Amino acid sequence: MIEIQKYFLYPSTLFASHTPTSVNTILGSCVAICLYDPVLKIGGINHFMLPLWNGQGLASPKYGNIAAEKLVDKMLLLGSQKSNLIAKVFGGAEVIESNIKVFNIGTRNIAIAYEMLESLKIPIVAKSVGGKLGRKIEFNSFTGEVKQRFIDKDASKNNLV
Repeated sequence: MIEIQKYFLYPSTLFASHTPTSVNTILGSCVAICLYDPVLKIGGINHFMLPLWNGQGLASPKYGNIAAEKLVDKMLLLGSQKSNLIAKVFGGAEVIESNIKVFNIGTRNIAIAYEMLESLKIPIVAKSVGGKLGRKIEFNSFTGEVKQRFIDKDASKNNLV
């Protein structure tokens, strides 16, 4: 039996490892890209908050365009070939009620995830994006499986463990 490590992924970070790991994160308007290499049975995940780095300050994985590239780079360093990678995309909800629709952070985060994966030629094999509810996801880096629970704004309706 394979021992699975546990890891919590904070916003603006990424994780990839040869070690089988259950990676948990919570998403609102943020987006997570899960990459999996079925040949090597390794995976990685990022959690970004904003779509585009504007060239000012640190190019961190807080931004979708940077987070996607850095995650792919990390997977390649672990021995993956880009042609073997598949992606799953989660998050991008519009969780903040507002009459001002100019921000649309969730929608823009989803769009940059799709654009980056298309430009990197990595197919999206599953997704759960948009809507009004946040998500709690658990990514198994050994199998590529992702479990998801929606998070209701009314905490009394949630049965998260």
